[in-house]
Amino acid sequence: MYDLIESRGAPIKAWTHGVPVEPEARKQLKNIAELPFIHGHVAVMPDVHLGRGATVGSVIPTKGAIIPAAVGVDIGCGMAAVMTNITAAQLPDSLKKIRAGIEAVIPVGQGSHKQPPRRAEAAWYQRHKTGYEAIEAKHPKIAEKKSAALQIGTLGGGNHFIEICLDEADRVWVMLHSGSRNIGNRIGQYFIAKAKEAVEAAGLKLADRDLAWLGEGTDAFNDYVEAVGWAQDYARSNRDVMMGAVLKVLHDTWPDITTMEVAVNCHHNYVEREEHFGERVWLTRKGAVRAGKGELGIIPGSMGARSFIVRGKGNPDSFESCSHGAGRAMSRTAAKERFTLEDHIAATAHVECRKDTGVIDETPMAYKDIDAVMAAQSDLVEVVHTLRQIVCVKG
Repeated sequence: MYDLIESRGAPIKAWTHGVPVEPEARKQLKNIAELPFIHGHVAVMPDVHLGRGATVGSVIPTKGAIIPAAVGVDIGCGMAAVMTNITAAQLPDSLKKIRAGIEAVIPVGQGSHKQPPRRAEAAWYQRHKTGYEAIEAKHPKIAEKKSAALQIGTLGGGNHFIEICLDEADRVWVMLHSGSRNIGNRIGQYFIAKAKEAVEAAGLKLADRDLAWLGEGTDAFNDYVEAVGWAQDYARSNRDVMMGAVLKVLHDTWPDITTMEVAVNCHHNYVEREEHFGERVWLTRKGAVRAGKGELGIIPGSMGARSFIVRGKGNPDSFESCSHGAGRAMSRTAAKERFTLEDHIAATAHVECRKDTGVIDETPMAYKDIDAVMAAQSDLVEVVHTLRQIVCVKG
């Protein structure tokens, strides 16, 4: 069940029982709740933590406006996972070759492909690039410095990852986390700036400038809806391309590998038109997954913690949403200052992954306790599969 966070604006319903919520995040949530176009209430997921403008782990229903910074710059960021027919008994003694194989075909961090991927899934961009070109023609400042054709099928950095996991029955899964890469970032940054310009031109004062919005019916609003929808589709296709590439790598080890009936591909940074409490609203999930009744979603832990395939319960108070992960317990800077390389190596001893200073900010201890996060949202989702990582590729 949810707790209420006191607000001078719309109610704030928070599924945070037993999970710490930093004071800065509470302040941010109250700023959101006081906006004049919030519909009903703001919902808060148990992985909530401070974000830019909007709090990560928040679900924001609006009527007549969208806040571009609430969607963010990693538009369409989300997860994909598939179950395979391979079991733990078929694993090789060393998983280094598999990790190296994935890293060889999927650029990570700032990396891009040298040529557009030839996989069938990558054809999405060729079919839909005219949509992007139309957006760019109206807003030339969005023009990308890195080709979206070369970035589709790339991982990125930060908390993005590709993992090989085992479930409760020792079946092998592939799970990955990524978004719309540089093109989504450019679209997001551009329309965040446009929203700030619009609010300033109207003479409005905000508690946080990143909560600036675009009003429905304006050209900027319509163009943003078009652009953000395109970027969300690009992000989903990006995950499809990577999934195909990973499965091809695994085929080298297991020629008889096939995928089973369970497959998930879900956004957790996005905005959609949905109906809630009898009204059509713009629903922004900022670090939250749709959890409609019977819908499958993914809630990952950190590099060394468990992850979950879940089925939504369709809770109306959460706007049919759940958390998108464990949620950070501290900033990246704080994690680097607090934990040593030795701490990280010990925490990821059971995972074939990077063990260097470049990923200490992603070490498991930098995140909240995933079990506490799951307990806090037991009325939002039920666990279908529990996964444990054995290989993790990071940017």
